[in-house]
Amino acid sequence: MSKKHSNMKINCMKYCVMLSLLFVYGCSNTKYLPEGDLLYTGGSVMVKDSVMKKKERKELEKALEGLLRPKPNKQFLGLRPKLWFYNIAGEPTKDKGIRYWLRNKVGEEPVLFSKVDLDYNANVLRSFAENHGYFKARVSADSTVRSKRVTAEYTIQPRKQYKIKEVKFPEDSSALGKAIARTKRRSLLKEGNPYNLDIIKTERERIDARLKEKGFYYFNPDYILAQVDSTKGDQQVNIKLKIKEETPEKAREAYKIDKIIVYPNFSVSKDTIKYKKEDIVQYNDFTIIDTADTFNPRVFDRAILFKKGDLYNRKDHNLTLNRFVNLGTFNFVKNEFKPSDSVKNALDSYYYLTLLPKKFIRFEVLGKTNSASYTGSEVNVNWNNRNLFGGAELLTVSVFGGADFQLAGENKGHNIFKLGTETSLTWPRFITPFNIQGNSEFVPRTKATLRYEYQNRTQLYSLNSFNASFGYLWRESIRKEHQLNVMDITYVSPNNVTPEYQQDIKDDPALGKIIEKQLIFGPTYSYTYTNTMQKRKKHTFYFNGELDLAGNITGLLTGANIKKKDTVKIFDVPLSQYAKVKTDFRHYLKLTKETELVSRIIVGIGLPYGNSGVMPTSKQFVSGGTNSIRAFRARTLGPGSFFNTPTPNSSYLPDQSGDFKLEFSSEYRAKLFSIVNGALFVDAGNIWLLNADPLKPGAEISKDFMKDIAVGAGAGLRFDLSFLILRTDLAFPLRKPWLPENDRWVIDDIDFGNSTWRKENLILNIAIGYPF
Repeated sequence: MSKKHSNMKINCMKYCVMLSLLFVYGCSNTKYLPEGDLLYTGGSVMVKDSVMKKKERKELEKALEGLLRPKPNKQFLGLRPKLWFYNIAGEPTKDKGIRYWLRNKVGEEPVLFSKVDLDYNANVLRSFAENHGYFKARVSADSTVRSKRVTAEYTIQPRKQYKIKEVKFPEDSSALGKAIARTKRRSLLKEGNPYNLDIIKTERERIDARLKEKGFYYFNPDYILAQVDSTKGDQQVNIKLKIKEETPEKAREAYKIDKIIVYPNFSVSKDTIKYKKEDIVQYNDFTIIDTADTFNPRVFDRAILFKKGDLYNRKDHNLTLNRFVNLGTFNFVKNEFKPSDSVKNALDSYYYLTLLPKKFIRFEVLGKTNSASYTGSEVNVNWNNRNLFGGAELLTVSVFGGADFQLAGENKGHNIFKLGTETSLTWPRFITPFNIQGNSEFVPRTKATLRYEYQNRTQLYSLNSFNASFGYLWRESIRKEHQLNVMDITYVSPNNVTPEYQQDIKDDPALGKIIEKQLIFGPTYSYTYTNTMQKRKKHTFYFNGELDLAGNITGLLTGANIKKKDTVKIFDVPLSQYAKVKTDFRHYLKLTKETELVSRIIVGIGLPYGNSGVMPTSKQFVSGGTNSIRAFRARTLGPGSFFNTPTPNSSYLPDQSGDFKLEFSSEYRAKLFSIVNGALFVDAGNIWLLNADPLKPGAEISKDFMKDIAVGAGAGLRFDLSFLILRTDLAFPLRKPWLPENDRWVIDDIDFGNSTWRKENLILNIAIGYPF
């Protein structure tokens, strides 16, 4: 017998053994059932109707099956692993330990047929059908038993669905009746649509929401009556909306805003508010009772959207509360409306605000590791003042330090130490020469930042980095966010460059760019859109676009131009000029309640011009690492088909960077058990130089740049600790772009049993949070 046939026989035997084990595993769940009871494995619904289209019938069956209770034990590949863990764990003797955890956290108790009420489910199905226009539907229920397992079968005969023939709105001449009638144009009740009780309820809520924008503060949806007449025949109904006669008088009137009273130092623990006459400040339309003189009154003028005499509306009501919360100064925000005792059909608005501690210190310790074999930690100490000048300004002073030690890998002990400080001041408004007022629930902000960082790469060099920025942050809505830095200045200066590194520069001049002095002036802008907070949607998206323009205005003022004989310098440092664009698009596809497929594509390009022949190294793109292409070590992939082979005298691998970046990743995520989630992923991409570099053959982009794409794959675990996600990813390359063109796919070389292959190809990434 040949070796090939021998291997096939062994594999067949393995599959037979696995199938046998799976069969035994699946059957074992029923032997733990209580005496005389059965395991409920689910229910099905069959719609018997000769007129309904097949697609409509399947949709109705799916909707009805979702109403059946209880739900059976969860399945995976036709098996019930959670139930199996519950059974093998047995009854724990105490409320802790492995048995208790296995049974109550990982496992799931059996769903017994004794808990299934066939008649109750039949009534639920009948009610759902009638509420969706299938009047006088007939429902029957039965069950089938096989080997201590039972399924429930329901059959429904829905008859023809009733549709809406006519919709009438109130026709009376009262202010309330006219206000309701004016909402008809956007009514959810359309002639010809199927009758649906849920839509009628939603329509009442829609009308109430519209009325709340017109001053009807005391109105609620229950004051609207929907009369349905189905006696006209032809499976049609007439719907008449009317105001209930018992609707109270105050709900029939629109209300305006009278007094606006603010208590900025309200205490939840005290029953009464004590204040003196001198604590009362009248500012525009507001009465501010600030016992500690905490805030400048302009804070409330910007936060409260109501003005005296305005018609009450829910939008301004909710936006005002959200703006108070988003100021970041208050721990508790309460709003109360009371009838005015001096003006008819008017409301007095009261705001009770409880302060957060004005000053606080936050201490953070971070442990980290990356695929370049660096392991280290970082410490951050932040001191904050939430109300520096009485206008809800936030001052943050941070001191940070960290160290990364390379315990293995190519760099052989070239550890990294960093130390720095950052001071930022944020104003809850736009500081501009123009008066710009936002009406969003999110408070616009102006932020100024000063930052210094000292980084020491032992045995190589040190860098001093200074940054100053001034800009604006604002949100159009919960989905759209903008950030514009009108001034962003970065200055980088090297020192302590070792003879070893200077010798390396002679061998590889590209290393000299890393320690060049850099001076970058320019505005930056980023736009973010996301609807990933909508958990019920099947498809959600994230998009981030960044624009970085360096030296454009400064270049015009100084006349910087690379064609000139002398490069323009400021403070004896060459001025950087470039335009950089980067986009990050992500798509989240929800497959089931506990599984999803996430994809991401990143495209970025940087174009030097004028005073700069190349992009500053700190602004170029890199590839590889925990949040990039995980099968390749951090910052070592590319550019193009170039591979940096260390020279005999070199003791480390320098970072690789490029002017153009393209990356694509796709990741399948699934909940495994308890706090453990799993993932399977594929990453692809690379970086390229826009101009050829004779020291880096194959690094420049060309029409065949897609041939330089690197591909990696792997699997990972995510531990959801509620306050953070701990991620571990194990990846390996599928395509290496530096190999000869016909040998770049290395799938055939995969050999997990070979220690040499594992050492050269397996990359372990440990990180906090998801990669995207």
